[in-house]
Amino acid sequence: MPTETQGPYPGDGSNTVSGSVVNALALSGINRSDIRTSVGSASGTAPGLPLKLTITLVNSASGCAALSGYVIYLWHCTRDGLYSLYSSGVTGENYLRGIQVTDTNGQVTFTTIFPGCYSGRMPHMHVEVYPSLASATSYANKIKTSQFALDRSVCSTVYSNVSGYSASVSNLAAISFSSDNVFSDNTSAELAAQTIALTGDTTNGYTGTVTFGITV
Repeated sequence: MPTETQGPYPGDGSNTVSGSVVNALALSGINRSDIRTSVGSASGTAPGLPLKLTITLVNSASGCAALSGYVIYLWHCTRDGLYSLYSSGVTGENYLRGIQVTDTNGQVTFTTIFPGCYSGRMPHMHVEVYPSLASATSYANKIKTSQFALDRSVCSTVYSNVSGYSASVSNLAAISFSSDNVFSDNTSAELAAQTIALTGDTTNGYTGTVTFGITV
């Protein structure tokens, strides 16, 4: 899995909003499988088509052996292309962010929503890896940062047929993987590795799987 930028909305303690450090990793309750709702004093729920994503973390330096006991931090935008903690209107929310510890199979499964497409980027999800739960408190301890891509044809189907995603239709039409400022320099093999395999429909939602290879 290629290393990618964390982007401007990581919520991992590495930047600030209005002078205050933004660190979702320090929130009580951030270790959870369902990231559709906010935790702590925030109480919002992100609307959107359900998406259940299973990430399998493996050691690329050791025959792709499963890596258990590591932490996956996942975050992504709303169906409107907004990021909790940062974007106007949702700075008081922390939904669509969460961490989990990989099991003996190197897996975690997040229940979330299908992300929207905002101007200038292909639909994607952000991910960081930490070596343990105790270390998953600050960006300073992360050992890998990357982004997952979503299949364009599936995105087009969702955006055209699911209520609430209408703005994503024109945004998706104006962007491609070759013009995306993150994915454009990747080889076809790298992009294939980053792309989430999706099955499902626009009524019941989608299930996604992706294997995340790192070297440890």
